[in-house]
Amino acid sequence: MGESSDYRIPVICGPTGSGKTSCAVNLSEHFPLEIVNADSRQIIKHLDIGTAKPTTEECNKVPFHLVDIVEPGDRYSAFRFIHDAENAILSVRERDRIPIVAGGTGLYLKALAEGVVEITESDMEIRNRLEQEMDRLGPEAMHDRLSQVDPLEAARVHPNNRIRVVRALELFELTGKCKSELVETEAYVKPNFRYEFFCLQPPRELLYQRINERVDQMMAAGLLAELQGLVKAGMRDSIRKSKVIGYDELLDFLEGKRTLEESRALIKQNSRRYAKRQMTWFRWQSDGKTFEDSAALEAAVSQELRLIAQT
Repeated sequence: MGESSDYRIPVICGPTGSGKTSCAVNLSEHFPLEIVNADSRQIIKHLDIGTAKPTTEECNKVPFHLVDIVEPGDRYSAFRFIHDAENAILSVRERDRIPIVAGGTGLYLKALAEGVVEITESDMEIRNRLEQEMDRLGPEAMHDRLSQVDPLEAARVHPNNRIRVVRALELFELTGKCKSELVETEAYVKPNFRYEFFCLQPPRELLYQRINERVDQMMAAGLLAELQGLVKAGMRDSIRKSKVIGYDELLDFLEGKRTLEESRALIKQNSRRYAKRQMTWFRWQSDGKTFEDSAALEAAVSQELRLIAQT
């Protein structure tokens, strides 16, 4: 991925529905930007409306990278993400343009900021079980478990940082080694750039209202028809495997498990819960600046971009 660099990369992050993409597109009107996507749902081909991918108009304004790169159901690891993202960043810089990262997937953003350990074994079954245990037992109990197997990592991670606790436990179960051991091996890839985080965190009530309205807009834009076309094309099982909010609930409707209105309500509920988990994750990140409104965030990122342009 190239030599190590102190080159700074702005990262616009935040929960779903907060307006991250719009901020990045607005900034592209004043700076020669290209956007590297850090949303685990937007990397999936065919799932367009329900993942709020950049519109044709937005793509005409600014190039996007790492959108539509894997088939539904295919595994895409944080290890692969950091490799693809930093290759995209290098290609943008080679064109004398400024790369900016935008997205809300905590695991990807953590990989960019801290590096990542690659594990070759399939981990979804273990991860799903650990996530279920987290829901059932609570973060304190799971953090206590981590303290028993990897005290160094447990000391670095707050109990409420569910993603990092689960990931560290998953690494231990898969490899028999704690994370602090694995980072000393060739399996660890460290980031090649410095990432400056700018987090958009609207007030919760406003964010939830936006999420509810966006689900209604997605339904009006033809989300159900999009899914029906994919099912007709034989993608039902792969879409189920992807577990993307919006598609999972509407598949239940198509299979007669709930009404359309029940599915719509559940999409809103699951989207709000996902946003809440994201907000918790961002809250426990020590680095970065947080903004309640997009104008303040755009002003701060603009200042950073001016500094980058001078280097």
